[in-house]
Amino acid sequence: MTLSFPVPPGDKHALEAASVFSPRFDDRGLITAIVTDARDGELLMVAFMNAEALSLTLETGIAHYFSRSRGRIWKKGETSGNLQSVIELRADCDQDALWLKVSVAGHDATCHTGRRSCFYRTVTLAEGVATLTVVDDAIHFNPEQVYHK
Repeated sequence: MTLSFPVPPGDKHALEAASVFSPRFDDRGLITAIVTDARDGELLMVAFMNAEALSLTLETGIAHYFSRSRGRIWKKGETSGNLQSVIELRADCDQDALWLKVSVAGHDATCHTGRRSCFYRTVTLAEGVATLTVVDDAIHFNPEQVYHK
């Protein structure tokens, strides 16, 4: 079943104050989803949802996303076992971004690299050159054993 999401025609007040959930998808039919761990607030990942992925997430309580690279719905953790159970889903003030607070099953890792978070590197600037430095090198699962091509 696909849910319908009524979108108020340019009514800023309805988006900001009303209780009607009216997510504003972009021109590609996507909405940004920010994902954090419900336990400690750690930022795990940023992904995108289309209306179908959002509907599946609401209906099942398991996070579903739209993979832009694969062009299809993606049930997070379906292959790795690191399913994301949605504890809370929030919409921002103008309903064009979502925040999912999740509990991660399996290895308690979200990144396809085997790390807990996709944000495992910091960006620094030195002498005009931006570099990445790994700050979380703990691997929770072996991606080569989990993801079979």
